[in-house]
Amino acid sequence: MADKRAKPELLAPAGDMERLKMAVLYGADAVYLAGTSFGMRAFAGNFSPEELPQAVAFAHDHGVRVHCTINTMPRNDEVSRLPEHLERLDDAGVDALIVADLGAFTLAGKYAPRCQRHISTQASICNYETARAWHDLGASRVILARELSLEEIRTIRDKTPEDLEIEAFVHGAMCVSYSGRCLLSNYMTGRDSSRGACAQPCRYQYALMEEKRPGEYFPVFEDEQGTYIMNSRDMCMIDHLGDLCDAGLSSLKIEGRAKSAYYAAIVTGAYRHCLDAAAAGESIDPVWRDEVEHVSHRPYSTGFYYGPPGQYYATSRYVREWQVAAVVTDCDSAGHAALSLRNKFRAGDTVEIVGPDLRPFSMTVPQMRDEAGDPLEEPRTPQMQFYMDLPRPVPPFSLVRRGVDLSAK
Repeated sequence: MADKRAKPELLAPAGDMERLKMAVLYGADAVYLAGTSFGMRAFAGNFSPEELPQAVAFAHDHGVRVHCTINTMPRNDEVSRLPEHLERLDDAGVDALIVADLGAFTLAGKYAPRCQRHISTQASICNYETARAWHDLGASRVILARELSLEEIRTIRDKTPEDLEIEAFVHGAMCVSYSGRCLLSNYMTGRDSSRGACAQPCRYQYALMEEKRPGEYFPVFEDEQGTYIMNSRDMCMIDHLGDLCDAGLSSLKIEGRAKSAYYAAIVTGAYRHCLDAAAAGESIDPVWRDEVEHVSHRPYSTGFYYGPPGQYYATSRYVREWQVAAVVTDCDSAGHAALSLRNKFRAGDTVEIVGPDLRPFSMTVPQMRDEAGDPLEEPRTPQMQFYMDLPRPVPPFSLVRRGVDLSAK
């Protein structure tokens, strides 16, 4: 066995309470979320002032830290509302604030003194002098620009104070623009990408039109590979966690606050098991490595860690080959389980069960029972409760999934 490495924090996305619970139970060391304003994912569920303390309490009860994003670039009318928001986060017990704007950073120090201040990837930190400067101002962590190589990250780690934590993205969607600083969405749709409302026009399929021939579209080709000239691959570094540990990173961040609770659970669980193995110098179990293939994703790359990832021109569609059928709400020692329906399935189907620290296994669906105890071949009403006997006990929040290719054609 190789020597043990220093193990970085695993930081998972939490777009709403269900996704937070999944991330926490499937192995996150910390989660990042947003209130209903000042976050870069306006279309995630996010947390109301009433929900936020409940979210923090649930995470803290499980030994998990909570980081809250305030990483938009606020305008004058927005920044005047920021002190009240910061005080609310401080009172809720949030552990750290993720900021990109210098004014927001300064206000956070004044109105949320109990919260650490982390500098968002939106600040495009890509050299050690910038990292040092933020540390001198009082930042406890910098979240590096996605465009850095592993060698550049090592240099930043070597040339910054030891008590400055360094965080980097390791999984999820990437932006064709420089760390998210893009005006395409604003220009085309009026939705501000720097204030959480990006319409992702980089994923659109474009054609060329000549002004004297309106309505006649000419395809835009690049190397004859297609027309999605701004489309980016998704990042996946699960095969290279040893390199990330050795680079001295303090935190590995999974992108995806706008993604599903299933995504939060499966990707967090996969990275939890693989990171624990990599840090211990052990080989990674291929069962856990394969879990990142069970979520909706674009073709994977290693980001900029080993050089530019290249664009993906063929399509902007996702690979989506699995669907959640049900969530286990309770299960006794004999495997008698209560479940909540998410998508239709029926007796006789082959499904997989995966759960918090539960190695995935397959089973054939037996006859089920409804709430009255009557036989049930196919539960049909979303969120309905029903009962099913499993071959072994599983923890609550385990997921029943089945193979079904939902990838857009």
